[in-house]
Amino acid sequence: MYPLKFKKTLVKKVWGGRKFNTILNMTLPDDNLYGESWEVSSHKGGLSYIENGEYAGKTLIEVIESKKAEILGREICEKFKGEFPLLIKYLDINDRLSVQVHPSDEYALRVEGEFGKSECWYVMEASEDATLILGIKDGVTKQQFKEKVDKKDFDNLFNTVKVKKGDFINLLPGVVHATLEGSILICEVQQNSDTTYRIYDFDRLVDGKLRELHIDKALDVIDFDKKVEITSSENRQKIRLVGAEKEELVRGKYFNVDKYIVDGTFEDETNENFKILSILDGSGEILCNDISYSINKGDTYLIPAGLKTQIVGKVEILKSYL
Repeated sequence: MYPLKFKKTLVKKVWGGRKFNTILNMTLPDDNLYGESWEVSSHKGGLSYIENGEYAGKTLIEVIESKKAEILGREICEKFKGEFPLLIKYLDINDRLSVQVHPSDEYALRVEGEFGKSECWYVMEASEDATLILGIKDGVTKQQFKEKVDKKDFDNLFNTVKVKKGDFINLLPGVVHATLEGSILICEVQQNSDTTYRIYDFDRLVDGKLRELHIDKALDVIDFDKKVEITSSENRQKIRLVGAEKEELVRGKYFNVDKYIVDGTFEDETNENFKILSILDGSGEILCNDISYSINKGDTYLIPAGLKTQIVGKVEILKSYL
């Protein structure tokens, strides 16, 4: 096996922008606004195709079917029955992301037939006025929420938080969230799910129509008491390694995420399970089995289980793994 790089699946969004081109070195096919780049996915909504090496042209699903444990690792292979458990994206939010919430596994499997959606955001870039909706204000009850939403009265319902480059937000199922002001570029790590319940979309028209809302399902899954976990570079512990500095961003049931700042040569630990490397900034190379793989801002690589890798260069990396 070897580090796998995938063709980007670009998704047009009414709230999207052009930063994939101007900041993340992607070539956009036209002048439309793009909001999502699906980087590593086995989901039917944006299946990833390998673009490098022996398996070029094959889908992630095809390679996993033939090389389950070699890609995933035995533990993950057994736990998720050979399914790829994560979905990695970049998001360019240049307008307001709809007010939304994601369900838990229990609810989503019962109602939608797929896993729930726990996700996290690493803020790669943010305008000075970038402001998010994160959770419900203290004291708001389900009945009060429904009555106000039915009237499209959103005053005093949501917690709002200003964010900046380097912030990390852990968005558990049940947490209402949206972008409210400004623009933001995000690296997103999430469960392998695309289930979202939209509460309000700011009355925007797409192809002359309002987008569908899912108020009843949203009310079923909103956790009115859950607080959002958010950290910044200033308050995260720095762990000094040979050739790199590490910040532990989240440890959880669905994914673990760390940030690395590499300056020189860094020998990453050899994971028993797969890992994903999202290149946040800078450039360099991954060395694996005496072969060099170039890395640049906006790239994403899947490192199969058990591969020994070195990272060389001056580069910031988000590592996601289980």
